[in-house]
Amino acid sequence: MLESEVESESELAVESESELAVESEVESEPELAVESELAVEPEVEAEPEASPTEPSDAPLGADPEQSELPGLTPPPDLAQLPGGPRAALEAILMVVDRPVEELALASALALPVARVTELLAELVVDYDTAERGFELRRVAGGWRVYSRAEHAPVVERFVLDGQTSRLSQAALETLAIVAYRQPVSRARVSAVRGVNVDAVMRTLVTRGLVEEAGNDRETGAVLYRTTEMFLHKLGLTSLDELPALAPFLPEVDALDDFPLGMT
Repeated sequence: MLESEVESESELAVESESELAVESEVESEPELAVESELAVEPEVEAEPEASPTEPSDAPLGADPEQSELPGLTPPPDLAQLPGGPRAALEAILMVVDRPVEELALASALALPVARVTELLAELVVDYDTAERGFELRRVAGGWRVYSRAEHAPVVERFVLDGQTSRLSQAALETLAIVAYRQPVSRARVSAVRGVNVDAVMRTLVTRGLVEEAGNDRETGAVLYRTTEMFLHKLGLTSLDELPALAPFLPEVDALDDFPLGMT
């Protein structure tokens, strides 16, 4: 009898343990399923909204980096110009006063730098082949048109013709009066010299040594003064460096009898 009760209690214990095990498995399955779903599904990051594409003002065929340069207006269609891109490049080279780099030329023409380099090389060959009086040279990292060295005597004669001749005594005296009494009218200079100075004043203006400096308030006469070239020719930095007149012109005190502005 005791053995049967022990066996029945043992069976009850086994059944209760099996029920607990089943409940444990049932409870753990949802947690495992949830963890599995979290591990399987990757986190999806929100994609940034695509910004609308801004319209570009760059001309067709232009280099993007060059088209962003400020202050440049869109160039005309080079293909529609007489001579095309090559002639447009020549036009720029004819007006520059110092060597220009390929990048600056490419920016102005809205062409790739490589294309501008090709055009420059073509111009160099053409000028040399045609024996033109000028040539295209690369100097100081840029390009510029120069007259050929073989024609230097002709160019020198043209530039210096009439500029190396000496001033006459009358011109020197007139220039001295203008330098020390400026601004001064022609009538005032004539009164000091005692002769008409119209022709001499025109010569000094042509040489670039004297220039107009307005009008006299009372008489309306044109006043004259010396120029920067005058200082350059004499090696002076300002009129204050002019030498005193007394040692050279003992009669200079006579100028004080003519107040400024008198005609």
